[in-house]
Amino acid sequence: MSLIDVVTRLLLTAAIMLVVAGWLLVGPARLREVRASLPTRLRVAAPFLATLALVLVAEKVARDLGPEVSWVIGVNVTGLIYRIEGDLVAYVQSLATPELTAYLSFVYLAGYVFLLVFPIVAYFALANPLPLKQTAVAYTANYAVGLVCYVLFIAYGPRNLIPDAVDPLLYSTYPAVQLLTSEVNTNVNVFPSLHASLSTTVAIMAYRTRDAYRGWFLLATPLAASVALSTMYLGIHWAVDVVAGVLLGAISVYLAETALPSTEADEATGWGTPG
Repeated sequence: MSLIDVVTRLLLTAAIMLVVAGWLLVGPARLREVRASLPTRLRVAAPFLATLALVLVAEKVARDLGPEVSWVIGVNVTGLIYRIEGDLVAYVQSLATPELTAYLSFVYLAGYVFLLVFPIVAYFALANPLPLKQTAVAYTANYAVGLVCYVLFIAYGPRNLIPDAVDPLLYSTYPAVQLLTSEVNTNVNVFPSLHASLSTTVAIMAYRTRDAYRGWFLLATPLAASVALSTMYLGIHWAVDVVAGVLLGAISVYLAETALPSTEADEATGWGTPG
């Protein structure tokens, strides 16, 4: 299977999940409102989504060039992480079953893409644009801090440091997936876990918007927890990476809410006033 085949299957699966969730959780009425006011909503959201896109591009460039810089100015924290938690990831993998491996592999790949993209769709459909703005800012903060950490810290994952104890379950189960992950990550960029941080951000924002999307809150919370667990179960991240990621996700939401506090004026004007 080629890289294009892997990406196509992943995006198609995530797209199907988005369509189903959009219909069931956002609802036809809200989707019709979006269609009627699409230009205005795009104008208001554009600065925040464009900033996020720029950070994503910078993060991709840094992932390609970062390891070389890291070996010059970075600190190798792999040994420290292993001394802190030892063989915890190996213990987590000792609980592996074929069914759990299939589920957590699916969650790590397609579930994670769905988890990150759906809030953009759902909050784009709300009458108040603030949750969308805050989510975009929080995502940007996650990637920006992660970028800095990946340059400052060298950290190999458990599957690389202790291959005799930890199995790369994702790759041994779905070998073709390694074609994709090799394009978007390197084996020294594991601290913190952006899968954990961004999933935490999504879960917190889902809690914040639970009155509007209770169904999404009930779905996002266990899905975010599953994503965080999958990173350890599959041998990709240490528990320390996950804990750091959870903290980063929470801090990113705090920064977004501090930069864009909720006001009655914002709620009253809705999408009518860009900014």
